Amino acid sequence: MINIHAISAFKDNYIWLIQAPNSQHVLIVDPGEAKPVINAIEQYQFEPAALLITHGCHDHIDGVTPLLKHYDLAVYGSNKENIPHLNHAVTENDRLLINDHFPAITVLELPGHTRGHIAFLIEDCLFCGDTLFAAGCGRIHSGTAEQLHTSLQKIAQLPKHTKIYCAHEYTQDNLRFAATVEPNNVTIQQRIKNTKHIRQKGMPSLPSDLALELASNPFLRCHHADVIRAVEKFSGQKLTTDLAVFTALRAWKDQF
Repeated sequence: MINIHAISAFKDNYIWLIQAPNSQHVLIVDPGEAKPVINAIEQYQFEPAALLITHGCHDHIDGVTPLLKHYDLAVYGSNKENIPHLNHAVTENDRLLINDHFPAITVLELPGHTRGHIAFLIEDCLFCGDTLFAAGCGRIHSGTAEQLHTSLQKIAQLPKHTKIYCAHEYTQDNLRFAATVEPNNVTIQQRIKNTKHIRQKGMPSLPSDLALELASNPFLRCHHADVIRAVEKFSGQKLTTDLAVFTALRAWKDQF
């Protein structure tokens, strides 16, 4: 099995290192900074094999150029995004065989946060950048609400045990919003307690898993009556589709 290492960057970013089974080879996901990645590689004597880029926001790509000054790496990502040194453009359902050390990686196109956002699925681990967060989802930048809603529904169809490796430590803030939307959701209340305990230890609240997200993430629950009622009350209008609920919910979160 692969081994996942969380590298903290900036205030609340995670850069993920995917270590191959029985190997020091690693894949680097969304290096917004180079220095903490280089420090980890040197400390643990890793052998970097490639960069996997979910989208082109600066806090996911600013480390690409300096890393390539240190290591000879392939750069995988979408050509719809502004990714420096991209030399392996990928699209929906591509299966990536990086080298003999790693299992195959499946690419999912998940536009919405940005128009060319993608994710990488390796074994049961989804590296989804800023599309799905623990108890939340990304803001809409160059994509649309309809795209983001569709992308989240695509994730929701994955196996329930899928581990969610998003790119930010937003869990506690997202749970405060989730509890506002669904104050009677006992899974959210328990998750707030569990996450507080984890964070007090200085540990990442990630990964989550899809089953937990389906039970406590309001952006995956736009068809639930309690969510619909809360969003209609906030927006002051009748909402007749899941997309309408999602769009109003995202607007609510933007000003929360």
